[in-house]
Amino acid sequence: MKALGAVLAVGVMVTGTALPVLSPGGDHAVATTDLAASAAQSFTATDTIRAQISARGAFAATTPEEIKETHARAAAAAIAAGMPLSSAMDIPIADRVVLPMAAGSYTYTDGFGASRPGRSHLGQDFAAAVGTPINAAMKGCVSRSTESYQGYGVTIQIESIVDGQAVSTVYSHMKYGTRAVEVGDCVEAGQYIGDVGSTGYVFGSCLHFEVHINTVPIDPKPWLAKNVG
Repeated sequence: MKALGAVLAVGVMVTGTALPVLSPGGDHAVATTDLAASAAQSFTATDTIRAQISARGAFAATTPEEIKETHARAAAAAIAAGMPLSSAMDIPIADRVVLPMAAGSYTYTDGFGASRPGRSHLGQDFAAAVGTPINAAMKGCVSRSTESYQGYGVTIQIESIVDGQAVSTVYSHMKYGTRAVEVGDCVEAGQYIGDVGSTGYVFGSCLHFEVHINTVPIDPKPWLAKNVG
């Protein structure tokens, strides 16, 4: 088991990895990163992360519950300080990729680049009935889990490493009350994370799925076709 100090070590696995910033204008994302600002803030942010959980002193988390709590507190502190999740915990290497929904449970609708007022669609929509299960596309750790995120509605975001690159997957328009993971949780490929809904700015029910590589959004459909195995 990792000691608390090891969990908090700021040994960033992918330097400069930042969370994709979701746009308030609808179900779109704007990939942003400011490496200079991150570097300038790193010392203060690291102190903030350590201060958030210093009350446990040198106590070593040994049970699964204690380890989960420690990860959650460190992750929340890092994100609140504007730091990448990788500054608080190791982002796992994904050894396989799966579709976020079971075959036959969805149909593809709006894809990457579809027209939107003033912008383009930055994900792939999987139309399905409300309540259809959604699964994590790969092994990773949760950097965002919320019942309401602007036009995205109920949203989960998971950070992974694939072929040496930082990959973020975004799952949106989910059903209220079905999120099965929280910030700091780590998941396996194919693990249930929630249900399809119609929250946020959307017509009908669907999973809005995005893939960001090193914070840059890409077309999820060909990426899935290449990597799912």
